[in-house]
Amino acid sequence: MIETKDLTKKYGDFYAIRSINIHLDESDVFGFIGPNGAGKTTTMRILATLLDPTWGEAYVGGYSIYTHPKEIRRLIGYMPDFFGVYDDMRVIEYLEFFAAAYRINGPKRKQVCDAVLDLVDLAFKREAFANTLSRGQTQRLGLARVLLHDPKVLLLDEPASGLDPRARIKMRELIKRLRDMGKTIMVSSHILPELADICNKIGIIERGELFVNTDVATVMRQVRRQPVLRVGVVDDRDAVAKLLLDHASVDGVEPREEDLLVTLVEGVEDYSDLPALLIERGHRLRLFKEEELNLETAFMALTQGIQA
Repeated sequence: MIETKDLTKKYGDFYAIRSINIHLDESDVFGFIGPNGAGKTTTMRILATLLDPTWGEAYVGGYSIYTHPKEIRRLIGYMPDFFGVYDDMRVIEYLEFFAAAYRINGPKRKQVCDAVLDLVDLAFKREAFANTLSRGQTQRLGLARVLLHDPKVLLLDEPASGLDPRARIKMRELIKRLRDMGKTIMVSSHILPELADICNKIGIIERGELFVNTDVATVMRQVRRQPVLRVGVVDDRDAVAKLLLDHASVDGVEPREEDLLVTLVEGVEDYSDLPALLIERGHRLRLFKEEELNLETAFMALTQGIQA
């Protein structure tokens, strides 16, 4: 659905993006991660046919950005990181104005506007003026606007930027609903953990170069070569720590609050004998699980030594 080949944008001697290669299939959700100024917005603006690359190629829905920009614009919904609303318009008037621009006319216009308001949970604000909306509600209104023509591809540039925790949760749930509807979504963010349960693919960009471009599971495996276990016992924790340290599969044991953080030797995949050993020695387990690796930890590990 989205494909780029050596996509490059250069301003003088400065490369905003350099040789970006991305391939997204239908219904993929691609988390585009990087600090401010890394090149996320430049890439999205090129895909939205709002900016010409210096060289390279990009296709959306099989259409080239050079030869079929109008066809691409019919396919996509682009939500920039910052957009204005018309303060003197009511929410429903704002949507109807853009629906008319998409040539959605007659009774269908009202149906479409009502449908997207329901989707983004703003139906209760349909008669409110745009300047009375909260930041989170304004973001959802912007998303409603780009959904009016039912695009197959969504380019969402920092949709949760500046939102409070509750509004970020609502935005995340909304993106999940769009994913479940079969939309192909590229969503950029620097709020890293919030993308982990939304995306199936991830790209990490630094200084215009995409140096990680794979599925989320592969990223996690790449970062965590040594599994880490959290072990909790109801008796002598020091004795358990010593017992574990003497085991050939264990590389290190670190006390953490009431539990033990156990790092295994690189390459160990089967550690089923460890709980059996503890129980055999008379220790009572209350917790034994592999620690989850979140996307933020993965990002820090993968970008170690790289300065933005």
